[in-house]
Amino acid sequence: MDDRNGLAVTDLCYAYERGKPVLRGVSARFAPGRITALIGANGCGKSTLLNLLAGIFKPDSGQVLLDGRELGTMKRPAIARRIAVVHQSNAAPGDLTVEKLVCAGRTPHRGLLRPLDEGDEAAVRQAMADTDTVQFAHRPISALSGGQLQRVWLAMALAQQADILLLDEVTTYLDIHYQLEMLHLIAELNRKKRMTILMVLHDINQAFAYCDEVVILKDGVVMAQGEIGRVVQAPVLSQAFGVASEIITVAGRKHCLFRRQGGDYG
Repeated sequence: MDDRNGLAVTDLCYAYERGKPVLRGVSARFAPGRITALIGANGCGKSTLLNLLAGIFKPDSGQVLLDGRELGTMKRPAIARRIAVVHQSNAAPGDLTVEKLVCAGRTPHRGLLRPLDEGDEAAVRQAMADTDTVQFAHRPISALSGGQLQRVWLAMALAQQADILLLDEVTTYLDIHYQLEMLHLIAELNRKKRMTILMVLHDINQAFAYCDEVVILKDGVVMAQGEIGRVVQAPVLSQAFGVASEIITVAGRKHCLFRRQGGDYG
């Protein structure tokens, strides 16, 4: 595994409680400039791995490597200039305006006290343009719908001008319209900016539609990784999720069908 370019983990272990490991010897490399889906059953360690990759958690053993450098040796602002993260649930004062929230994405570049300069303002404008949130600039975030607010959090992450974007189930609370809008936006950002994007997803069909690579976790270990069309096969999904599965092709695109063991497909 060549870890000199991009983001990688080697022999990563982590436990919230002693003797109860969540991740056990995880090794993976996330292809630069591509979209990687991180999938697996609930409790398999997906969000924990994302927090380790972002430098929010520190591993018990093993390494998180950014361009071959151990993440633990880097200061927090330096990490945030390279890696941005959007969580499933985020919090900010409800009276904060959209523009002010997006401006917070510039903190790794200017600190907390220094006012924005022209470069910061340009980065904020571009992030809001990329996410189609300019029209919300002066609204309080409490006035936004769930889908609109997720785009604003994404804009804040883009304002960091990081080249790696980590997304933790950002479509979970959205209806299908906003899910597809968010995923299309993420794919466009990857295409236009060549960002390395890693996102936790539960919908395997959405992973097929929008992702290039996949890492599948089961019980805290990597059970499969690589190009999504090659790696994601019915037996692998059945093992990962404990269900019966079938993959069909419709209009040239793969789709997954699942059923309970002994039940009907649905």
